[in-house]
Amino acid sequence: MSIQIKTARGIYEIENAAPVERSSDSIVLTLRLERADGIEKIALKCKIAASLIEPSELDAPEKLAERIAPWIEHEFEMTREAALKTIRSEHRLLEIAFDLANRGPFT
Repeated sequence: MSIQIKTARGIYEIENAAPVERSSDSIVLTLRLERADGIEKIALKCKIAASLIEPSELDAPEKLAERIAPWIEHEFEMTREAALKTIRSEHRLLEIAFDLANRGPFT
């Protein structure tokens, strides 16, 4: 399942790109963002504190991605630049943590 967001750079599809990583206190989603014309692909990780997740979302990573999508759309330029910079300079995926201090879309 993919989710579409509209950005100043065009329409992007968001999909889960890897199996969900689970621990007792968080869930990590690896998301792939691909521009509709295929010219750009970006990947990043979203670490979500378990305390922010609804019980119905624990086994539904697509629901978590749907909650994150509007936040990514709103913060797209900053998120895109940070993800590209992290991949280029640190050779790893950007990890955005959503927790009690930074709730993001989980308010």
